[in-house]
Amino acid sequence: MQQRVIISQDIEHDLAQAIAETEHDRVFVLTDDITQECCLPKVASLFAKHNATIITIRHNDTNKTLATLADVWTALQRGGATRHSLLVNLGGGMVTDLGGFAAATFKRGINFINIPTTLLAMVDAAVGGKTGINFGGLKNEVGAFANARYVIVNTCFLDTLDTANLCSGYAEMLKHSLISNAQMWAEHVNFDILQPDLTELQRMVAVSIAVKEHIVADDPHEHGIRKALNFGHTIGHALEEFSMQQPGGAVVSTAPTKQEIPKGGAVISARLLQLARARTAPKNTLLHGYAVAFGLIGELYISARKAGFPTARLHQTARFIRENYGAVAFTCDDYPTLLNLMRHDKKNTSDTINFTLLHDIGDIRINQTATDEEIREALDFIREGY
Repeated sequence: MQQRVIISQDIEHDLAQAIAETEHDRVFVLTDDITQECCLPKVASLFAKHNATIITIRHNDTNKTLATLADVWTALQRGGATRHSLLVNLGGGMVTDLGGFAAATFKRGINFINIPTTLLAMVDAAVGGKTGINFGGLKNEVGAFANARYVIVNTCFLDTLDTANLCSGYAEMLKHSLISNAQMWAEHVNFDILQPDLTELQRMVAVSIAVKEHIVADDPHEHGIRKALNFGHTIGHALEEFSMQQPGGAVVSTAPTKQEIPKGGAVISARLLQLARARTAPKNTLLHGYAVAFGLIGELYISARKAGFPTARLHQTARFIRENYGAVAFTCDDYPTLLNLMRHDKKNTSDTINFTLLHDIGDIRINQTATDEEIREALDFIREGY
């Protein structure tokens, strides 16, 4: 079943139409504790008309677990959900990933709608049919391909985000530009993400989603070109998993911030800003998009070394990331752990670490490999060389 992505100008109207066009006997809404407070009010009146049951889980990727998934199954069961019920996932990537997996597995599959409320979820997690949970200390280790009936994208929710979460989502947009075309990439590395114009950002979000939709339509189950969407993620996921394993969060990203209020957005109240900041990863661990940004640097370095990617574009991209995402702290003593985490990546064949590399912007090389020494050089470049 193909999903339909709606770039929404009127969230209540578009959601009402999506619910009306999706079979349902009961409506359930999955949120996290932050989304419930700062995003649910924007659509609460519509859910009230459907007598929807609200299911709330704890925020943060550390709660994207089997235990939380079981809690959602239990809530659906106790709420009388049937195979004809509808689950609406309202939240960031953690909510759409876990909620999609809950819908895909409850009674062997019920309909669901994704309403992403973070930039990361809008351009990545909520689109493309990948669902899942973390397991055994590894990102998205258990999951399924399952398409939402609708994905409704409305940037009205972005006025609840702080700079860190906007930057986190923007890293996936930068990735889309690198695997797409030079004009899109140039626009992205010259955009002011620390003081974003939300009207302009909504246009860019629509283009970014279209890049992913085109790739997913050609290869829904990641046998070929969809692997391009993994660019930056082999190293990025290893950094993210490593940071989650450290007591108190040993991997630290220190990024500059200009202000907390984006252009074109409503003034963020003190309470919304507090909630937005609470979305960030626990105590110095890396947000997903920050890990991907640093992963992009490493995998562009390997691309330059092995596939001929232009070094000028490597350094320009790396400068943009350093200026907006800061630096990531790990040492050469951590390389064996990071390499071991990469060997557990889902994209691998046996013990071979697989990469997507670029010959140039938009010139993709899937199913590539790198030696441990080449990966160590890439990690050196992330730490010291840009």
